[in-house]
Amino acid sequence: MDTKFLVESFVTLVVITDPIGNVPTFLVVTQGKGNKARQRLALEAVLVATAVLAIFAGFGQEILSYLGISLPALQVSGGLLLLIVALQLLTGKQAELTAQSKVNVALVPLATPLIAGPGAIATVLVFAGEVHSVGNALGLAVVILVVMAVLLVVLRFSVHLSRLLREGGIELLSRVFGLLLAAIAVQLAASGVLAFAHGH
Repeated sequence: MDTKFLVESFVTLVVITDPIGNVPTFLVVTQGKGNKARQRLALEAVLVATAVLAIFAGFGQEILSYLGISLPALQVSGGLLLLIVALQLLTGKQAELTAQSKVNVALVPLATPLIAGPGAIATVLVFAGEVHSVGNALGLAVVILVVMAVLLVVLRFSVHLSRLLREGGIELLSRVFGLLLAAIAVQLAASGVLAFAHGH
């Protein structure tokens, strides 16, 4: 098992999934939920995100090739989806994500595209392409599980932050991080467009 490979993949995936950065969005889209409900949503989001990343780690290249989808296309679509979420945060319409009974915020936007978004998927695809031994394959699987465990711990503890921030504080965070999320979404989509322009 290559230690350097494990460290690089772990650090990169932690940075991309950004556990701390996802806390404000998690608090906003679960606003109005009880603590137990929030913890359940955190668990569901992390489990779904883990499944998505595991699938792409094992079969990502084959899936994209079969569907004729490139990584830049994934970046652009993910950026647009994130932009929709960001606009809802900026306009104070994030309640629409939780008010509709058919919408499970653990799936969208938490599990994807916030946790297992285009960046995380692309990262997993890149490191999966560097796997040339059973040891590294197992190592990558462990890295994904550990990073997701870190995310779960951070999100579950973020529930306690909601007591300190209260409704007004969360409302303020929703505007600030909505703006930041919009910038990230535009950058992600722009990177995909530039990759298209340069022939992937």
